[in-house]
Amino acid sequence: MRGYLFLILMLLVICSSAQEKFSIEDKKAIRLLKEALDLADRGENQKAIETMRDAVAREPKFVEAWTVMGDLYSSMNKPADASMCYRKALEINPSFFPINYNSLAEELMKLEKYRAADSVLTLFLKVKSAPNLQAKARKNQRNARFAAEAIKNPVPFLPVNLGPGVNSRFEEYLPAITADETKLVFTLRAPTDTNRAESFANQLTEDFYQSTFKNNVWQKRINLGAPVNTRNNEGAENISPDGQTLLFTCCADVAGEYPEGRKGLGSCDIFFSIKNGDQWSRPRNIGNAINSKYWESQPCISSDGRTLYFVSNRPGGKGREDIYFSKLQADGNWGAAQNMGDSVNTPDSEISPFIHPDNLTLYFSSDGWTSMGKKDLLVSRRKTIDAQFSAPVNLGYPINSSGEESSLIVSADGTRAYYDSERKEGFGKTDIYRFDLYPAARPAPVTYVKGKVYDQDSRSPIEAAFELTDLATGKVVVSSYSNPGNGEYLVCLPSGHDYAFTCSKKGYLFFSQNFSLGAGSSLKPHVLEVGLSPIKPGSKMVMNNIFFATGSFELKPESHSEINKLISLMQTNPAMRVEISGHTDNVGDAQKNKVLSENRAKSVVDFLVSRNIPADRIVYKGYGDTQPIAPNDNEEGRKKNRRTECKIL
Repeated sequence: MRGYLFLILMLLVICSSAQEKFSIEDKKAIRLLKEALDLADRGENQKAIETMRDAVAREPKFVEAWTVMGDLYSSMNKPADASMCYRKALEINPSFFPINYNSLAEELMKLEKYRAADSVLTLFLKVKSAPNLQAKARKNQRNARFAAEAIKNPVPFLPVNLGPGVNSRFEEYLPAITADETKLVFTLRAPTDTNRAESFANQLTEDFYQSTFKNNVWQKRINLGAPVNTRNNEGAENISPDGQTLLFTCCADVAGEYPEGRKGLGSCDIFFSIKNGDQWSRPRNIGNAINSKYWESQPCISSDGRTLYFVSNRPGGKGREDIYFSKLQADGNWGAAQNMGDSVNTPDSEISPFIHPDNLTLYFSSDGWTSMGKKDLLVSRRKTIDAQFSAPVNLGYPINSSGEESSLIVSADGTRAYYDSERKEGFGKTDIYRFDLYPAARPAPVTYVKGKVYDQDSRSPIEAAFELTDLATGKVVVSSYSNPGNGEYLVCLPSGHDYAFTCSKKGYLFFSQNFSLGAGSSLKPHVLEVGLSPIKPGSKMVMNNIFFATGSFELKPESHSEINKLISLMQTNPAMRVEISGHTDNVGDAQKNKVLSENRAKSVVDFLVSRNIPADRIVYKGYGDTQPIAPNDNEEGRKKNRRTECKIL
């Protein structure tokens, strides 16, 4: 209900001389209004409405009763009835409560009658009123005019329900999805006992569920269970693009206690859990660099794992709720939270941040920027990961409507979006939907590489460190670990760069590969099974990220990162002696190929020696085209044969 007006009328009821301040003199009608206000104060809105209808039936020009009835209908989300009441109040006396113009306009906007709302607001802006009311009316008028144009120019939008595996007659919302779109985590709000009617004794609870995409269908949802879900509510979750980290919000109960021994810093804090095999670890508070004594919620982590975005209502922000971010420091701790500033936040509310795996495109919900009336979904972009985000752009109608759109996530390739909505064709209340995102609203396309890490000898899965290095800059852009229980990993790869992929574990030779994602490259996902060889005589590895110019044995600068990893390996294992071997394809003269391969192997050895690896620990040899590992009848095979290997002696 519109609080200040309701409070004024309640004070009138309390005052002993209230009658002489009403617009009418009919004592019974006034008494009925008092009864209605008392019923509304107890939450009995329908009875309050019926009582006020008796009051206006007795005294049709009772402007206060029409106004409060409009407020009640508005609080019950009945805009047609609310607008009728406000219009009636204005017809009786437009100057008694001029704010009714603004209230009427807001209800008309809910009904998508934006031109009519614009006209009503024009009248209100001619009335002398408080500056804050004038500012609100001007904002509503901007929204009404924007919405009217947006409806005339709709964007493509065809939502598809994710089906009964995910959705039910209860509320499903806040979807989070892995980069390969095979795992969906979402919040389900349902009665504790779904077989009984909802009641005070059968309270609603929020838990996390997961569904797997298999055979082109979302499978039956599964409760994530303990230790993530508890007797309390869990909500506002985000799953990292690799599916290995779950971030979510947990709140204290009415006594200020957190469930299951969790330690909180404020009313609601952000927690995280790490996946081990198919099990989630006991959640931990993410710490006081991010959490405060105030409300923190709606976390979202970037695909490289180095930036966390979240929402807080802490003092010192731009508005009611703001989006903040925190950077992961070199010591592994999160840095101090920073407000995203005026390019994103407003004096109103910004919520539900989603940073796309391209790390350049941010989607969020706001009622501070121009909208269709309530919170709308917007997109903001930046040119580089160190740049500031641009002013956001509204995603348009009918993605946004006169209602409230509060969250959106987008697939790695940028073509599909997922969101929750209460629609007539749904299974019940709020359901989760997918739709094709129109091109202008899409992020930069991103692909991914995924697979498993295992012991080459035993074939058992292992936890190993892996990283992606930008070959042009030598900068590590992603650093993470495979799942300790099943060896799985997944990492996103923004286009426009060439990457070196390296996987390593103590006691093993490292594995390397490279991916070219320059302009025009295919964004087809890579599936790469990584077998690590234990360090022992005879073990060898292909060093895929050592590069030479065609026909040359001069090392390219982008080779240094790979050779430095070999240096580190040899320093960690001081008894290790190795053979560096060069190999070519079968194109050209065999003898020349043998000489070239030997010179290339020697170039690697010279680099190692220049970095203080003793020469007596290294030998080199050129094998030319005599030891192919793939057919030489196509370019893909020839590329594999042009390689540098390291073998343990």
